[in-house]
Amino acid sequence: MGPTTEVIIVGGGFAGVACARELSRRGIRTLIFDKNSYHQFQPLLYQVAASQIGVSEVTRPLRAIFHRTNKVKVFTAEVASIDTANHSVTTTDGHSYRARVLVLANGAEPNFFDTPGAREHTYPLYSVRDATRLGTALVAALNTANNEPEMEHGVRVVVVGGGPTGVEIAGAIAENFRYIVPGYFSPEVAEKCSVHLVDMLPNLLTPFDDKSKAYAVKRLTRMGVKLKLGSGVTEVTPGSLTFADGAHLPADIVVWAGGLKAGKLVGDSGLSLGRGGRVDVTADLKAPGAGGVYVLGDTANMTDARGNTLPQLGSSAQQAGKWAARNIAAELTGNPTKPFKYVDKGYMAMIGRGAAVAELGPKRRLVHGPIAFAAWLAVHLVLLSGWRQRASALFSWAEDFLSHSRSHVVLGRAD
Repeated sequence: MGPTTEVIIVGGGFAGVACARELSRRGIRTLIFDKNSYHQFQPLLYQVAASQIGVSEVTRPLRAIFHRTNKVKVFTAEVASIDTANHSVTTTDGHSYRARVLVLANGAEPNFFDTPGAREHTYPLYSVRDATRLGTALVAALNTANNEPEMEHGVRVVVVGGGPTGVEIAGAIAENFRYIVPGYFSPEVAEKCSVHLVDMLPNLLTPFDDKSKAYAVKRLTRMGVKLKLGSGVTEVTPGSLTFADGAHLPADIVVWAGGLKAGKLVGDSGLSLGRGGRVDVTADLKAPGAGGVYVLGDTANMTDARGNTLPQLGSSAQQAGKWAARNIAAELTGNPTKPFKYVDKGYMAMIGRGAAVAELGPKRRLVHGPIAFAAWLAVHLVLLSGWRQRASALFSWAEDFLSHSRSHVVLGRAD
């Protein structure tokens, strides 16, 4: 067992980093564990896959984030198990560490809902590796189509999931087929390529207003995205999907944006689990029945003051991380903790070039089109970690918007 510290945080995502930063400002010694040495900005992973921005724009070394403080120590290690009773973690290399308070903010993983073939034959989009893997597969498929002009079809992409991630990646790939492929490959290949967006629900962007949904459908259809809604995927095979209504859809690449669930680490923790395998946390962001254990971000089902479940968004995770740190500081000094007060900033989804939907604030002010597009860019610039990342992303967006060019190369493995 390693030395005891005040706080251990598992996960270097939005919630974990925000929590560690606030704890550092309060002078509280913290260990933060992540299997990656970097913090990744998940909302923009689809743009990495579409070669709109590079990996360096969505990643920042965790040690660079905390290099100005001696209160936070970063461990690049995968946590194999946790002991909530003793507030300890054990890494895959066999080392164990213990703290007075344990924070679980280790994110989630794709939820395939036990769909046969989905895990083996689709491309999820939750990590940098996922994004580079998908981007590599898209380029390889386009190369094949370009080298074999006798093919009757180009690259057939099917995106499963009509939430923000599905809408954004479908729009980005469709734009590539329309604007990028004709110049980098050939107009003939571009004309043969297709994008389908499918979902078991009858509408896209379920949490959004009906006007936002209608706008998204209109813009995606205009960009050439074909929609199949109201029937779930029952099987994925190499080259096709089967649906509950008996339909079949050919596909060369299937992108899985069908939802998330908490990972095995939390599943094996002994904590009481709720929807999506996540922990239904108390009002002050603790795991029920486990003193000194906080659960944040995609690992938790968090609620607002009215009991409404909070969306799995970066802003929600950041707010929870900061609030948990304040509660931890109070707990360590013998003071009472306070219920989480969530500031509702609304929802956003990018649809394509100059097009987005935004529902801002708790009153859900509806904004569509170029204004929503600009708001989306501004919000994501603020959320990005690091000035270099912000400047580089802004330059990439300007280059893409003004020239329809791609200076980024996706490097990865498609297998």
